[in-house]
Amino acid sequence: MGSDQVVVIMGVSGTGKTTVGRLLAAELGVPYAEADEFHSAANIEKMRSGTPLTDEDRWPWLDSLGAWAASRAGLGGVVSCSALKRVYRDRLRAAAPGLVFLHLSGSRELITERQSAREGHFMPASLIASQFEALEELGADEAGVVVDVTPAPEEIAAEAVGKLRKL
Repeated sequence: MGSDQVVVIMGVSGTGKTTVGRLLAAELGVPYAEADEFHSAANIEKMRSGTPLTDEDRWPWLDSLGAWAASRAGLGGVVSCSALKRVYRDRLRAAAPGLVFLHLSGSRELITERQSAREGHFMPASLIASQFEALEELGADEAGVVVDVTPAPEEIAAEAVGKLRKL
């Protein structure tokens, strides 16, 4: 993996996508984009109220993320995006072929505990179950790696860099 590739940090809410994404981008010397900033106000309000987004809610969001990733092709970048379903990842890849996925993975118990401790985030812990139900693991034919989120963020980022460089 070179610093000219675009990496999508994926996983359920509460896995540390933002924290690890920023660390990874700094390590690679590329820009970081926060997926939450691409959501519409209506999507954020829907999640804040405890209502899971539908696929129809997500398509414009994914298209915006895909456009950002496409704009970084050959330049490199890191963007966070839950990308829970294969169809979402396929949509991102359609906009920006060559994306590499970093799946931050952890147990439901650990993620629920972390999400419950978060302050000031619009995603309530009550939606974690729906995220785990929607999660489709990376397929063998998808460019990407999986990293466990149990260690400290710096350790996660270091492991991610090592695994991504082997792709």
